[in-house]
Amino acid sequence: MMNRGFVPRLLVTAGMVAAMLLEPAQSALPAEVDGEAMPTLAPMIERVTPAVVNIATSANVEAQANPLFNDPFFRRFFNIPELPRRRAQASGSGVIVDAKRGLLLTNNHVIANADDIQVKLRDGRIFEAELVGTDPDTDIAVIRIKADGLTEIQIADSSKVRVGDFVVAIGNPFGLGQTVTSGIISALARSGLGIVGYEDFIQTDASINPGNSGGALVNLRGELVGINSAILSQSGGNVGIGFAVPSNMASQIMEQLVQYGEVRRGFLGVEMQDLDPALAEAFGLKQHEGAVVVSVVPESSAAAAGLQAGDVVTRANRVQIRNAADLRNQIGLLRVGDSMELTFLREGRERRASVTVNENPAIATGGELRNERLAGANFGEISPQSRAYGRYQGVMVYDVDVGSEIWRAGVRPGDIIRAVNRVATPTLKAFLEVVNNARGSLLLQIQRGNAAALVVIK
Repeated sequence: MMNRGFVPRLLVTAGMVAAMLLEPAQSALPAEVDGEAMPTLAPMIERVTPAVVNIATSANVEAQANPLFNDPFFRRFFNIPELPRRRAQASGSGVIVDAKRGLLLTNNHVIANADDIQVKLRDGRIFEAELVGTDPDTDIAVIRIKADGLTEIQIADSSKVRVGDFVVAIGNPFGLGQTVTSGIISALARSGLGIVGYEDFIQTDASINPGNSGGALVNLRGELVGINSAILSQSGGNVGIGFAVPSNMASQIMEQLVQYGEVRRGFLGVEMQDLDPALAEAFGLKQHEGAVVVSVVPESSAAAAGLQAGDVVTRANRVQIRNAADLRNQIGLLRVGDSMELTFLREGRERRASVTVNENPAIATGGELRNERLAGANFGEISPQSRAYGRYQGVMVYDVDVGSEIWRAGVRPGDIIRAVNRVATPTLKAFLEVVNNARGSLLLQIQRGNAAALVVIK
């Protein structure tokens, strides 16, 4: 994603101009060679590109010269007035997946904190978009426009894609307008990158640049296999390593966002880690893939199903589990009340258990939370399924109503609140005690992945 208005310069030397002027017309690539048609992706591209749109967002942000200005205590002590606000603009891409209902998939980071979202179609029409819902943990968002004559893209089964499959990335990089690049699928199920909470990325070498975020990754049939989300780069430019959210994950998230406006993830109640060679040897196992159950939360779904510390989960709903991230992703995509069939090894013998996932029992609801500034959000102890579990002390944000005060302040599901008004909140009880007795603004110390920030809620 990048600021709108950036126009890269296209440099053409005089020698290049002369060469182009002297180039004979006959040197153009022929449509046929020896009577055989030249291979081309043009028919597929022409059919698919109307479903990929440009998304332009804008938001009011404070013109801050110093991060200390975020601190209300600092402002009050030095009698600093409220800072002026400026209009920030950014752009990205989106994909029409349901023409009848006007539903589009994009990235959460494309529209995060935006108070105005505009969608520009390839035919030049521009529409105001309504935010249906977002899921920061997968970096997926759904928006809706009211328009006739939309073209939708068909969604492929991303579980069937293979390394080496040809793919095409379509988006709007650098504000240039719609751009198409091609490549192959370089790897599957990439995780542990620290980009979002639930990672199961498709890796591709198709060029993905700023502004491509939220665009389409399609196969040669023109079917959506992923939503382009991120690149691995030290300079910010494309180096041939791009990541896309698989279409299966994106469509599952979309269903929940459309139905509920949020993602209601199930809670299994296990802490887990990868099965490495040392643990496999200790357990007397020949295989080195699986998720090892480290601990089981009492009275959780996992405890009711009989799971124990030391069990090695190898399959979940017939999907192979290679590591803890695989199992975490499978759990995270289930809704509350869904069942999961687990295959696991205990003392070298294969066993099976059916588990019904429930809500996390340690979530604070409005009945316990008496501070109106935090209305619209649910908080709880850090889930064992979270990457923050065991790394930080604090309270996890489980749900945030879009448009609420805490949402407008920038707090998102999955954030860890480590302190309120400079008072540490290592537990839910400590958090509730501080916020319920607080008067005036709240200063939240937020941990999001590896980044920390201060958020003020007035």
